[in-house]
Amino acid sequence: MTTNTSTSTLRYQSGFGNEFASEAVAGALPEGRNSPQRAPHDLYTELISGTAFTAPRAENRRTWMYRRQPSVVAGGYQPYAQPQWTTGAGGGVAVPPDPLRWNPFAIPSEPLDFVDGMRTVAANGDAEAQTGMAAHMYVANRSMQRRALVNADGEMLLVPQQGRVVLTTELGILDVKPGEVAVVPRGMAFSVALPDGASRGYICENYGAHFRLPELGPIGSNGLANARDFLAPTAAFDSTPATEDGFEIVKKFGGRLWSASQPASPFNVVAWHGNLVPYKYDTAHFMTIGSISYDHPDPSIFTVLTSPSDTPGTANCDFVIFPPRWLVAENTFRPPWYHRSLMSEFMGLVYGQYDAKPEGFKPGGASLHNCMVPHGPDTEAFEKASNAPLAPHKLDNTLAFMFESRYRFIPTAYALEGGALDAGYSNCWAGLKDQFKG
Repeated sequence: MTTNTSTSTLRYQSGFGNEFASEAVAGALPEGRNSPQRAPHDLYTELISGTAFTAPRAENRRTWMYRRQPSVVAGGYQPYAQPQWTTGAGGGVAVPPDPLRWNPFAIPSEPLDFVDGMRTVAANGDAEAQTGMAAHMYVANRSMQRRALVNADGEMLLVPQQGRVVLTTELGILDVKPGEVAVVPRGMAFSVALPDGASRGYICENYGAHFRLPELGPIGSNGLANARDFLAPTAAFDSTPATEDGFEIVKKFGGRLWSASQPASPFNVVAWHGNLVPYKYDTAHFMTIGSISYDHPDPSIFTVLTSPSDTPGTANCDFVIFPPRWLVAENTFRPPWYHRSLMSEFMGLVYGQYDAKPEGFKPGGASLHNCMVPHGPDTEAFEKASNAPLAPHKLDNTLAFMFESRYRFIPTAYALEGGALDAGYSNCWAGLKDQFKG
């Protein structure tokens, strides 16, 4: 694939939900109208709508593209076999209400790209009803070659854990390293290259409302993830000529994967404008809010992005991070308390240690604590935090995250039988003895 830019010279546009405009060739954007009789440079006009036409203006998402060929120039679709990528609660298996944890997921030795290396760990909701989400791992060791993925079921939030991913999208290129995250809108073609070799990471496939920045309430007008730190690509089109071998389009549609061939690359957009865009975010820019007096606050103050549901304040999915931060609370047990929650929590660790599970929870692994399943610090973390001098302490060199959802996660057969499940997870609390001294 040959684009008119390289990762070393990438330029981005900053902001979240902005009305962006970009052209790779001067004069390729029409002036004064969206669909002229003949678009500049004899390009084709194509609109991608991420919301209903009549959605409120503040929530409406769409982008106008000016491309060398429209996306209708494609062959018929045939089923594509990828049994490890399932959709919604229906793709899971029944499990008891136990806490679950997985060791780091191994990257197989057989050649796998991003599509073939997708592994669904747990999911909820229903893509057809546009509710819920899925938590996947991708374990890949080769780049996608003359191949693109289009997910019509939901937007995809990528959290790389090992190795960079370079996302070529219809609107341009994003270079995303561990510590950064990226979101690709529903229905937008993209391809994943692995410049560092074998790569592993986490995916939130969001079937529900678009991710947006959370409301700040009494925090005020600034804090958490700032809009200016989100980066959208600039236009960059593939100049590779059409070939007889064609370009494969793998489309996820209705919970199944389908494949079609087309002569030319789908990454042929020369100019575009709109607010339905892929974007990336560096978690190092997150402005962490925390207690400066006492008590461990709710994890909602660590929310980067939220996908709301029809119940106010109850998310279809929240993306929450636990980055480096200072702990200064006085007379306080500083790690998370023991708790049972209405919301279900799928957690991953990008690097470092997680303060509530310093040894058992490893980078590249995951945990699942479903609705009303009790969990909290393991025995080691409890003992340490209960007796530690309460001087100011910085949690450094760590990045954990959580996909939190109002819907119960249903693990897949792969999650339970794929070899990474930690069968002894519950033993981490066995040392919590009755110490009552009444």
